[in-house]
Amino acid sequence: MDLRQAQTAKTKNLKKNKSIIVLMTRWHSIYRCKSRLAKEIGALKAAKIQEKLTQHTINVAQEIQKEGLAEIRVAIDGIGIKAARKWAVKNKIQTIATQGPGNLGTKMKRQFLKAHAEKNTSDQITNSILLIGTDLPSLSHCDLIKAIQILNHKEMVLGPSTDGGYWLIGLSNKLLSPLFLWPFSGINWGTDEVLEKTIKLATLNKIDFQLLQTKNDLDNIRDLSPWIDYKSFQLLASSYQL
Repeated sequence: MDLRQAQTAKTKNLKKNKSIIVLMTRWHSIYRCKSRLAKEIGALKAAKIQEKLTQHTINVAQEIQKEGLAEIRVAIDGIGIKAARKWAVKNKIQTIATQGPGNLGTKMKRQFLKAHAEKNTSDQITNSILLIGTDLPSLSHCDLIKAIQILNHKEMVLGPSTDGGYWLIGLSNKLLSPLFLWPFSGINWGTDEVLEKTIKLATLNKIDFQLLQTKNDLDNIRDLSPWIDYKSFQLLASSYQL
């Protein structure tokens, strides 16, 4: 093999060796999303904010996809699969699925297993799988790059949120092949102890992990104020474009 052939082969391997990012979101319809925020500003405005947050997350993730570093998928709740597929086509999303029944831990495990099983049927070599929510106005391209880089040498990465949960979780191929160790059993989802419990379980099971920067999920009116004038629904000038 000459030098040109070697370089071509290396480029092909790099393109195959990518992560999968699954966006976990809820359909942006009134009374189907942002229930806590809806009680404070109304269901219609809360649904519009959900739509903007979802689109922002998609835009950031698609930047990573364009660079060839990850494949983007969406796992959605609150809408049927036929309608979801139509929405996915409009937003240039190639792979979409419903989250299915169960609590958040069950839904996350399902998405990890599904993504891992599907990539094993292709010629793609996947280093890691990351799940991310769509509640972050401050999500940036650098956040996802950092998470992917961490999983090159760590088994798990967590993005802590100020409410005691996390806005991102990623598992390396080492934990996924096979997924014999599930670090989320016995967690009371929706409480302020989710992150703490996950870290304890990871430590107990000797999982090598690293934390990202702590961020603030947008769940109520206090979280909303830095980003948007909710009365007139005008976006404030900031470094984050929703």
